[in-house]
Amino acid sequence: MVERAVGSEVVTFFSSDAFIPGTSVTLGEEAAQHARVIRVSPGESVGLRDGRGNAAVGVIARAAKRSLTIDVGTAWEISAPAAAHLMMPVGDRDRMLLLAEKATELGVTSWRPVMWRRSRSVGPRGDGPTFQSRVRNRMIAAMTQSGGGWLPEIHPLATPDRAIAAAPGGTRLMLDPSSETQLAATALVEPVVIALGPEGGLEPVESESLAAAGFTGVSLGEGVLRFETAGIAALAIVRAMLSLRTVPGGADA
Repeated sequence: MVERAVGSEVVTFFSSDAFIPGTSVTLGEEAAQHARVIRVSPGESVGLRDGRGNAAVGVIARAAKRSLTIDVGTAWEISAPAAAHLMMPVGDRDRMLLLAEKATELGVTSWRPVMWRRSRSVGPRGDGPTFQSRVRNRMIAAMTQSGGGWLPEIHPLATPDRAIAAAPGGTRLMLDPSSETQLAATALVEPVVIALGPEGGLEPVESESLAAAGFTGVSLGEGVLRFETAGIAALAIVRAMLSLRTVPGGADA
């Protein structure tokens, strides 16, 4: 696996094309417009990401009204972060988009929206194909702006039972503000799955279903957080704990 630190590129663009040094990548009208807005021009160095761990640095060769051509210079791979999956509630659209953005910056592995019982009364609710496209676009923007290399896998909306059945093994966590067990004091084994309830919390039958499937109730401390705040905080704690396992003197050292 070849690694390379992010350099002095003016901006990073997303592309699903292969990044082969000595070849060119042509991006569409959206990228061309973005380049005009931030005033980058031919000859300037830019970054490229495909969301699957492939990265490159290139030089803008041509900037047209509806296209942007980049000559690929150096290409490398970005290692995937430790696996951390999010089962998040269908909720308010704007709050879901904020969580999608920050979860991507924190390197979440997958995004699975769940229609908990209390999700049904939310409006305007974030669900459906159009909203899923907005989530993906927000994630792409977050990945390129943060210098990341991996986009989360976006799963379709699921019922609680289907979401639980699809959850991978490893450490299964259920955020519960009433739990006496702190997330930061919990031993983690990859992959980690975080189940996050909607505004108003999970109903008892939902908590029982999660517990029966091996989900451990954990809290983030005192107080009740909004679901997007709780999701961001939980991912940040999990990401920090998993990263400690891979550094000298960490848990696995």
